[in-house]
Amino acid sequence: MTKTKDKSDILLIKKYANRRLYDTQRSAYITHDDLCALVKKDVEFKVVDAETDADLTRSVLTQIIFEQETKGYSVLPINFLRQIIKFYDNNLRSVLPSYLESTMDYFSNNQEKMRGFMGGIGMDPLSPFKQFEDIGRQNMELLDKTMNMWTKFNPMMGDNFAGGGKGKKDNK
Repeated sequence: MTKTKDKSDILLIKKYANRRLYDTQRSAYITHDDLCALVKKDVEFKVVDAETDADLTRSVLTQIIFEQETKGYSVLPINFLRQIIKFYDNNLRSVLPSYLESTMDYFSNNQEKMRGFMGGIGMDPLSPFKQFEDIGRQNMELLDKTMNMWTKFNPMMGDNFAGGGKGKKDNK
């Protein structure tokens, strides 16, 4: 999972009512682009409302993703976005964040290997995307194991998932 740092290592950013962001360490106003650069440098930060101290980190990061997507750096497929939206009303929405986080951690930890594959090093000439297929298969296996774990606690959920199998039966 994602590494967490000591609270003193986390950069505090204050967001003011005028939507300006203030870096408390550098004593300077910053932009979403500056925050994006901090993310890319693995600098952990927390964005709080300047008046209430409410944590705004999630919404600011979401705004940064939105801005990147509108700049043409489309990373999130439309179908993926639709599936995420569907999870907001799903009783498994609490499972999705940890699943996505572990999947992204796995993907991030294998970036160098994937760059090598994309550069042709060790690439199977008959199936240039076999490595991506393998990663996708492993992710589906992880999701299936996670869903099966939950069906043990609630057997009525079994029919809702691929590989779930034994859920409620029709009493007709």
